Formats: sequence, C-alpha cells, structure tokens
Amino acid sequence: MTKFTCTAVLLLSCFALISQNPEKSFTVKHTSEKIQLDGILDDPAWSFSQSAGEFQQYFPSDKVPAQYQTDIRMLTDGTTLFIGITAYSPGMDYVIPSLERDFRAGGNDNISLVFDTFNDGTNAFLFGINPYGVRREALIAGGGQDLSGFTTSWDVKWKAETKIYDNYYTAEIAIPLTSFKFAEGETKWRFQSYRFDMQSNERSNWFLIPQNQSVINLAFMGDMHFERPLGKSRTPVALIPYINAISDKDFTTDERNTKLKVGGDAKISIGNGMNLDVTINPDFSNVEVDAIITNLTRFEVSLPERRQFFIDNNDLFGSFGSIRHSNAFFSGRIGIATDRLGNSVQNDILGGVRLSGKLNKNLRLGFLDIQTAKNEDQEVASNNNLMFALQQKVFSRSNIGMFFINRQAFGNEPYLTPEEEYNRVLGIDYNLASEDNTWNGKYYLHKSYQPGDNEGNLSAGALLSYNSRYWNSFLDLAYIDNDFQSDLGFIPRTDIAKAVGSVERLFWPRKGAINNHGLQVFGIFNWRPSLDYQLADYDIRGQYNFVLKDFTEFGAEYSSSYIYLFDPFDPTGTDGAVQLPGNQEYRFGTFTLGYQSNRANVFAFEGETSIGNFFNGQRFSIGGEATLRLQPKVRISLNVNYDKISLPDPYPSADLWLVSPRFGFTFSKSVFWTTLLQYSNQRDNLGINSRLQWRFAPLSDLFIVYNDNYSVNIFEPKYRSINLKLTYWLNI
Repeated sequence: MTKFTCTAVLLLSCFALISQNPEKSFTVKHTSEKIQLDGILDDPAWSFSQSAGEFQQYFPSDKVPAQYQTDIRMLTDGTTLFIGITAYSPGMDYVIPSLERDFRAGGNDNISLVFDTFNDGTNAFLFGINPYGVRREALIAGGGQDLSGFTTSWDVKWKAETKIYDNYYTAEIAIPLTSFKFAEGETKWRFQSYRFDMQSNERSNWFLIPQNQSVINLAFMGDMHFERPLGKSRTPVALIPYINAISDKDFTTDERNTKLKVGGDAKISIGNGMNLDVTINPDFSNVEVDAIITNLTRFEVSLPERRQFFIDNNDLFGSFGSIRHSNAFFSGRIGIATDRLGNSVQNDILGGVRLSGKLNKNLRLGFLDIQTAKNEDQEVASNNNLMFALQQKVFSRSNIGMFFINRQAFGNEPYLTPEEEYNRVLGIDYNLASEDNTWNGKYYLHKSYQPGDNEGNLSAGALLSYNSRYWNSFLDLAYIDNDFQSDLGFIPRTDIAKAVGSVERLFWPRKGAINNHGLQVFGIFNWRPSLDYQLADYDIRGQYNFVLKDFTEFGAEYSSSYIYLFDPFDPTGTDGAVQLPGNQEYRFGTFTLGYQSNRANVFAFEGETSIGNFFNGQRFSIGGEATLRLQPKVRISLNVNYDKISLPDPYPSADLWLVSPRFGFTFSKSVFWTTLLQYSNQRDNLGINSRLQWRFAPLSDLFIVYNDNYSVNIFEPKYRSINLKLTYWLNI
C-alpha cells in the first residue's frame, strides 16, 4: 500500500497543477439606488447592470448553448447582493411539486446560484429559487464531488420574489452580505449557476460542465468581479431560543411524562471567516423522523445528520477517513449512548461550543466541545466529546488535514468500567483533486488510543479515481486494525483489509432517444488481517445502464457474492431462530432489474426487483416508490419493499415488508403538514409521525408533532407522544 500511495500522491500532485477550464466572468456593479424587491426587474438600477452571459446546455447535450436561455445580473450597495434573473421557457406549465422550502432540484423547475467566496474550489454557498418564489439554501463541501457534500439543512436569512410571464419568469433576490463569509477587501468570488427546465427536459449551466461531472462540482466555475472591494463581513449575532412542551407515554413500562424544556443556540461571527456556535440545553427531538430501512447485513447503517448545530462547516469534522469504511467523526454519535442492557438510548446534551471556519485564505480550523449528561437509571456516565481539526489548502483544489478526537468520561460511578474511561483518535488526511476534476484522491492514516490498548490500532486508506467522458474508474484501499476504535465515529467493521474498484465505459449516441448508456464492473473484497488475511467476503457486479433524454433510466445487473461466516448469523432477524452456522463459506448470485421514470411526471415511479441465491437458500426482492403530484399543494408517495427469504430447515424463512406512505400538504409557503407512516415487520414496528409546521417569521417555526409506535407482530402500542415546539431566530 505504501508504494501505491506514494505513486498516486505524486501523480495527483502533478494533475492538480493543470488547468483546462476556459475563463468566464462578469462585473457586479455598485449601486446607491433603492431596489424594490417585487420580482419585477423594472428598477432603474437594473439598466446599468451587466449580464453574466449566456448559459450552456448540460443535458441532453453539453456541446451547445442552452435552447432556453437564462440572464443573470448582479448589483451590490455594500451591504446586500441583489440578483436579477430572467429565465426563458417554452410556456407556463412549470413543475412545482411543493411550496415547502429547501426542495431538491431534481424533477422540478428551478435555478440555483453557487458562490465560492474564498476562491478555493472546496466550499461554497448555494441559493436556489423556483418560479413560484419558493427558496432553498445549501452548503457545498468537499469540492462538490458528490451529494455527500451537499447539505440542505443549513439555514440563513435572505429574501426573494418572482413573477411569471407567458414564456419566461423573473426573480429578484436580495442576499445580505452578512449571510456569506469572505475575506475583507475581496474583489472577486467564483460563481456558477445551474437551471432545471422540465418543460423542455433541459438542464443548463452558466459555466460549462461536462456531463460526466456532477452539476455541483466546484471545479467548474467562472468569476464575478466586484466594482468596489467588499468591506468587513459583519455577520450579526443570531440567537435561536426554543421552548418545547412534550407529553408522552411508554407503554412497555406504563410510564407517563409531561415536561417543558427551554434552551437555545447562538451563532456568533468572529472576524470575516469564523463561526462560533453555542448551544445550551439543546433540543434534538424528532420534528423529522429518520427513514427506516430493511437491513439484511451483519453491519450497522448510518443516517445523515440533520441537527442545525452541527451543519456549518460540517466537512471540517465529518470528512476524515472514509464514509464507507472508517469515518473518524460522525456527529450522529453525540446524544446517543449505550445503556446497561446494551441498547442504544438518547443521551441528553447539557451544552457545547463549536468554532469553525477560515483562519486565513488557505487554513481552516474546527473545534467542537460538547458535554452530555449522566443517567444513573440507564447506567450512562457523563461524557465530554471534543474534536480539534486543521485543514491547509495545497495546490489549486487539494488540502491536508489533521485532527484530534477525545471522548472522556466524567465521575467515578460504579458502573463506569476502566475500558470506558476514554477514547482518543489522532489522524492526518490528504485530499487531492485536479483542477478539471479528472483525477481525485484521498489518503489517510488514523490511530486510536484507549485504556490499556495503545499498540497498533490503525486505520489507513488510499483512494484514486479517474473521471472522463468515456471512462470512469476508481480504486479504494482500506486497512482497519481489529482494535481500532473511534467512539465518536462510524466504523462498520474492524479487522479488515479492503479493496474496492470499478471500471465503467460510457457511450454517447449522437441521435435517438438514448442520452448515454454504459457498462460497469464493480468489485469489493475483504480480508481478515488477524487470520493471516483470510478472505472474508467479496461481491463482484456487472451492470449495464441506460439514461434517456426524457430522464427515464433503466438497467440490469448480475452480482456474484462470497461470504465466509466466522460467527453464526440469522439474516432474517427472527427471535429465537436457528442461526446459520459459523466457520463456513457461502456463495450466491443475484440478478437485478431497475427502472426510474421522469420524476417530473404527475405520477412518477421507480423500482427494482432481484432474484437469486442467498446464503444456503434463495431470496426474491421487489421494491419501489410511487409519487403522485397535485401541484403545488399536495404530494403523496408510497415506498414499498418486500424481501422473501427462503432458507432450508431448520433455518428460518421470512417475508419482510417495509411500507412507508407519506402525505405532504403545503397550504402556503409558510404552512406545511406532513404525515409519514412506516411499517416494518423486521423492526416489529408501525410508526406514525405527523408534523404541522408554521413558519411565522424568517427561520422561526412553530411545530406540532404527533408520534405513535406500535408492535406489529403482536399488535399493541409501544410509545406515543405529542410535541409542541417553538423556535425563534433573532438577529442582534
């Protein structure tokens, strides 16, 4: 691994110095005239603004100008960035599934604006709007390589209005400069914009992006020059207090509780590039419920972070290591503990601080310290959770990062064992990206320390990927010691040496209904270092996929799998069942078909079915999601997954169902009602989450949330709650 890593680092270091992007720019002129924000671009100031220039088509072709153009103009008065947009279209039949804020771009009409305010190609702010004036904002991290660096949970105050005409719509946007972070005296930001026009099935960009690259990739951006240098970024102090009244009943213990919680967060700007977040007695209750999945593996599955306190600059903390194999810090661990019975339980957070951002043009700092409460009934000790991280930019879009994590138990409770006293992790990461994003890489080395166990405990990895128009490939290597441990991380498996690789060949027909099609071969291999690198499992897949010009996608896949079970295991999760014997190998193959319709359709559908062997038996799976859109007020979806597992006697067979209907009603741009039902007989649970949200002021909400959970194998109630929560965002 050492020779491979050194060679890959040298190659990527060379590629990172290469630039292949043409220049594109415009000027943001200064104005002292008042702009009335009504969505109509008739203010005199707009006549003196400069057009950013024409858009380039991204889909179905990336070689021609957009058929339906978009004109963007910007002005600033030194405190606010004003943006005027004119978006041309074939007609007025826009696709707007919902009036709720923070929509996802796919499958509806909208335009997004991306600002790289530190010109580093690593992080950016995104603001988006649709023809009905519904807004969204997001943070882009990790250079925008994929959606793992795209966070819509971020919130900030800004204003926008739109106006619809016969064959175009206009938008007028006002973003306070305090909503950005940037260097004082800056005269240039990097800029990009992308638009979805569902009437013509066209996607377009202001700055050209090849179709083989992600539309949010920060390698492909032009420049916006300010007529006057920007002043100091004076972000106001934001206070976000909350009050939460909750009444619940646990039917398993026959306990009722009614309680009132008060607390809040504060966001404080330090200089032009740093954010200080403070939280006291935070309320991380579920106003949103996590999705349930059917898990047929032996390993844990992670869910995305949604808590606002952890969102800003989250990549500074959560990007160390590999999301797939060994993620050193996963904020979802904080607020969760293991009780005396080995179950995961919610652990109250007393308070914490989080400092993150730019120290200078090339150096970023992250510091987090959170204290959790003790719970004597559940035998959970109080813990201090700390992380410190630094990230130094190198070359055009690459960086070197280092971190230190410390989870330290407090007190001398009798149930606190010596092994639980602390866990510490120290590591370094090297993230590389060529300027045109053809080459990417990641290399890391982490070491953990815990009481009486400081030898070895390593996690290391190397990733190299190549992305061109016709060929895509990557090789991902990882090594995780048996004793490597990160209590604040996500480590699905230890004692693993892993190799993951893929090669894909894409074809781009010049004519016809097919936009692109391609063959991909993908493989995962795992070995156990502690057992003389015995092969633990592998999965080899071959698949062929088609993407049509109307956004329909379909494909087929065959996978060949091998698993050596070291310990007995029951894939059905049946209580008391005879487990498959350990110390035995299993080989099986699976054939899969998948289909996805255009998500802009009034009725959209995506589904997948597979059939094949499974351990020493057979498995049939079918699943999918259907969505009905009665725009813009109603959106109804139904997600169904069925797994039929047939194993020979005496091992258990099972019919596993996961059924999740969702009903969304947007009465206006400020009042939303969402109800989600989740039935899983594998989890023995029927969950109901119904949430009414009123956004009565910018980023200030009143929630009424009803939760109900039932056992389904023996139908009876498990837990029920009603939650009234009020949050208010106050800038001072």
